[in-house]
Amino acid sequence: MQYLKLILLTLSFATVLPTLSAQKNTTRKPITIPLYASGIPNAKNIPDGEIKTYSMEVDSLSSNVSRPTLTIYFPTDKATDRAAVIVCPGGGYHTLLTVREGSRPAQEFNRYGAVGIVLKYRHPNDANLIDKSIAPLQDAQRAIQVVREHASEWGIDPQKIGIMGYSAGGHVAATAGTHYRTPMIENRKKTSLRPDFMILVNPVISCRSAITHAGSRDFLIGNNADEQQIHFFSNEEQVTSDTPPTFLNHANDDTVVPVENSLSFYNACRKHNVPVELHTYVKGEHGFLQEPLFEEWFASCIHWMKRSGWLKNDIPVKEQRSTEIKE
Repeated sequence: MQYLKLILLTLSFATVLPTLSAQKNTTRKPITIPLYASGIPNAKNIPDGEIKTYSMEVDSLSSNVSRPTLTIYFPTDKATDRAAVIVCPGGGYHTLLTVREGSRPAQEFNRYGAVGIVLKYRHPNDANLIDKSIAPLQDAQRAIQVVREHASEWGIDPQKIGIMGYSAGGHVAATAGTHYRTPMIENRKKTSLRPDFMILVNPVISCRSAITHAGSRDFLIGNNADEQQIHFFSNEEQVTSDTPPTFLNHANDDTVVPVENSLSFYNACRKHNVPVELHTYVKGEHGFLQEPLFEEWFASCIHWMKRSGWLKNDIPVKEQRSTEIKE
């Protein structure tokens, strides 16, 4: 298998941590850093071709991403034992919704004392990548590695680092949570690549034809993938008793990514005694563009995080929230 053979190849690339000398963040402004300081693994040597657009109906969009980054949003308090949530925007593995499914939830986590971190991961693209199928997983593992290795500098509890994903970004997050024992990046310090918890919002979970989102699957592994690849990237088939605790959120009427994706992961977690919570809504379609309101479903997520011990129960919630969410 190409994607397995290339594991050793990608481990040979230098993945020195980004220089963080100016990133103690005393001003509390968000910072953006390259995910890899040099030698992006599994990448072809071509110019950056990222395209940024804006859709009034949906979001600020980034496509053809080949230079992955982390953007870190800090709370204003001085705590040193915060949770952190790495947010993976959706977009069908060809686009990223960088505000609605990126900076907005990241900043909302700040209101509850958590660090919000947006991962701009690479899109599977044969023109940019040696093996497109493993690039998003590499970037998710690298994000967990960077955050965990700099937890003390950023006021983060290294045992409270979670990952969140929407739609195809949910597939990125779920793949990170089920394949952390298969490192796709260099990891000299043997840093744990396991997220401590997962938040999956209308996620693509499976690559099985009956329930998958065909577009996401085809961008990731192609429409002629063999059984080994389909099994590897069908995350409901990868759950074990060590899979991180999971919060799932989906609409029953989702015609883009069927709710069976979340149901299959929920059932697999229950089978293996993994703590899991599932919220489904009668209406919402894909992405909750009109209902339920962000504040409604996000509140359920926050309550789950508090009950699970990822957030402190005594953190006050600000009554006023910003009317403008900035990227």
